[in-house]
Amino acid sequence: MSAPVRNAATLPGDPPGGRRAVAVWSIGVAVYFVAVIFRTSLGVAGLDAADRFHVNASALSTFSILQLLVYAGMQIPVGLLVDQLGTKKVLSIGAVLFTAGQLGFAFSPTYGTALASRALLGCGDAMTFISVLRLGTRWFPARRGPLVAQLAGLVGMAGNLVSTLVLARLLHGIGWTPAFAGSALAGVVVLVLTLLFLKDHPDGQEPEPSPHRGAAYVRRQIAASWREPGTRLGMWVHFTTQFPAMVFLLLWGLPFLVEAQGLSRATAGELLTLVVLSNMVVGLVYGQIVARHHAARLPLALGTVGATALLWAATLAYPAPHAPMGLLLVLCTVLGACGPASMLGFDFARPANPPERQGTASGITNMGGFIASMTTLFAIGVLLDATGDDYTVAFSAVFVLQALGVSQILRLRGRAARRERERLVASRVETVHVPAA
Repeated sequence: MSAPVRNAATLPGDPPGGRRAVAVWSIGVAVYFVAVIFRTSLGVAGLDAADRFHVNASALSTFSILQLLVYAGMQIPVGLLVDQLGTKKVLSIGAVLFTAGQLGFAFSPTYGTALASRALLGCGDAMTFISVLRLGTRWFPARRGPLVAQLAGLVGMAGNLVSTLVLARLLHGIGWTPAFAGSALAGVVVLVLTLLFLKDHPDGQEPEPSPHRGAAYVRRQIAASWREPGTRLGMWVHFTTQFPAMVFLLLWGLPFLVEAQGLSRATAGELLTLVVLSNMVVGLVYGQIVARHHAARLPLALGTVGATALLWAATLAYPAPHAPMGLLLVLCTVLGACGPASMLGFDFARPANPPERQGTASGITNMGGFIASMTTLFAIGVLLDATGDDYTVAFSAVFVLQALGVSQILRLRGRAARRERERLVASRVETVHVPAA
């Protein structure tokens, strides 16, 4: 008799997971954790940076725009590098670059050198998250994919929490250079851990070597990933869900709460912390839901977009000069769901692509939210300068990008679902054992 069909969630050659998988994956996540601290450090230092470098809102937004431009532009190249070189080498290079960028930012005497430092930081940061996703697929069974990805995002948000609570206090306690230079030591620590202890895959789980490394191979990898509707749907889900919280935490949240809403820096910092804490809680909930109910991915993503748009509209259109604290609390709580919702994009791209294209597909997906964030950061800065710091007009740019993203999600969802069903059926057929003669 033939053996029974394997569960669809358990694929041939699935890694076993276990304690060693957790230990190795934790090293990769630690690199990502530090990268997020460095990435979001400007979010608590935006007003200080404006004073230090004597720049206006547009020039201030250029810091984050350039950082995200480099990050987004690196996603496909990094995905290809991860597919070809493995996670250890890419994470090590990333740690060197983002540590150098943080150190450079600490000692930058001019606006130009500070910009160059943020670009270097963005380049190193770009190499972390896709590597961590790939590490998860190499060390954990496929059925754990959604939860492992959400946990990685949760740890990243913990890095944001460190920026909000620790780095902000250091900045205002010991000053700009000691705070940023001291934080760079964390980059050295995770680099050493990576070099000493991280492994790309479990013993006996080596991927098939690819003999094709030229430009034609790169083009085929990108084209094959892009042809999959699931990859494009994942990118647009990431695009539409991530950017409202990213823009808020990365740069414009603190100025909005202090200058437009009349809050103290301490209170504004507490609201930024609420966004991060909400993100961590919602990430656990979303990961568990999707692991059990795969069909919940799109309702969760669209529900998050709708709730975010509703709360921003209520806040910006509030008839009094300042929105009530209760409304701001709800807004920040809902913004916390944006990060976990953006992780759902990878849950569309992952089943749409074979293992040898996971890095490339993840890179394409990860571009979405950062392109949206970069565009919105720029638009808000320009609109603030053009309108004399009218935050209501400036933050209305959020709705334009949300509308664009939702239209693309609705356009692609049917094709992606059909293609995913076809791949699932094919996978089940392939795992049926042929009867012995």
